[in-house]
Amino acid sequence: MKTVTLLGSTGSIGTQSLEVIRRQGYEVYGLAAYANISLLKKQMEEFCPKKIAVVEAAAAQHFSRLLEELPQPKPLLLKGEEGLRELAADPDAGIVLNAVVGIAGLGSTLAAIEAGHDVALANKESLVTGGELVMKAVRRKGVHLLPVDSEHSAIFQCLQDAHSAKALEKILLTASGGPFFGLKPEELKNMTKKEALRHPNWSMGAKITIDSATLMNKGLELIEAVWLFGLPCEAIEIVVQRQSIIHSMVQFSDHSILAQLGVPDMRLPIQYALTWPQRVAGDIPEFDFKMLSGITFDQADEETFRCLAACKKAIKKGGLAPCAANGANEQAVALFLEDKIGFLQIGELVERAVEEIETPQGDYTLPDVYAVDKKAREFVMAHI
Repeated sequence: MKTVTLLGSTGSIGTQSLEVIRRQGYEVYGLAAYANISLLKKQMEEFCPKKIAVVEAAAAQHFSRLLEELPQPKPLLLKGEEGLRELAADPDAGIVLNAVVGIAGLGSTLAAIEAGHDVALANKESLVTGGELVMKAVRRKGVHLLPVDSEHSAIFQCLQDAHSAKALEKILLTASGGPFFGLKPEELKNMTKKEALRHPNWSMGAKITIDSATLMNKGLELIEAVWLFGLPCEAIEIVVQRQSIIHSMVQFSDHSILAQLGVPDMRLPIQYALTWPQRVAGDIPEFDFKMLSGITFDQADEETFRCLAACKKAIKKGGLAPCAANGANEQAVALFLEDKIGFLQIGELVERAVEEIETPQGDYTLPDVYAVDKKAREFVMAHI
């Protein structure tokens, strides 16, 4: 029986991951959440993990009191970000599925890898902010980094033949275009939080849904693809595929193209990451090919959606410039969700942060990553 430790269990990816785990009958060794202890308690009661981590201090105290009232056996409670990393590094953790949102997931990704665990990665920010650190650790420890994002899973699935992987020439990274596809800056100026959270195809958490609306998510995925698949930014093309049926494509040296298709359901890439290298039956609906009659392709508008342009600038600049882009975006999205800045200001602030913040080039350390992230957040707060 496969053992899984799930970080970020109460979020959108986390809850869908537990659906897959339930279907496959896997053992859950550990669960981790930020602060949603009511849902975490239900998950604990069903999956009976050996350990639980709660990151937010007040929520951890509350959960500790809740555990005191329960009979034995009960899980060991770990607290704070240190507890999250401790859980990821536990020798009995099994495969670690990291669905934590934002740079907060980087430390636990590195902890899991250093402990010798395979990591199913739904936390793209681990590679965006600390890609060099993560990939060096993967190579040194000889573990597998298995992509959970639907686009990177699609690319990964297309490259399972080793000979094809060697002939990879180009990645066609697909994007839904978000709720504002086709609109121009003057039309986006007064877009509200409610409108930005209305994604056409996917059900996701608030932060990633806003990132989809700004195309920041696609910029982050481009940076992630650079690290995962070893191609330069120039060899990764963003293709808007509004129906989210083609999840990404790869082009080889003979200019043939392979694509991975399926219904827009995150349980498919989650399941593949957990069952790889095997494919097994699941609960994902069968694809209806009549849906292909209306399939479309378009070009991403970097002039309007400046977050995507900023991410391209950041990965070309190198070093910790992508970390600055991510930190500025996390801060700007939080401000937008609090109705403190406008929609277009997100892209403007991210682009300025990439252009104006001095970041280390070449080798860097984990403290360097956190220092640049802090600097980027402070930059945003100073320029609103």
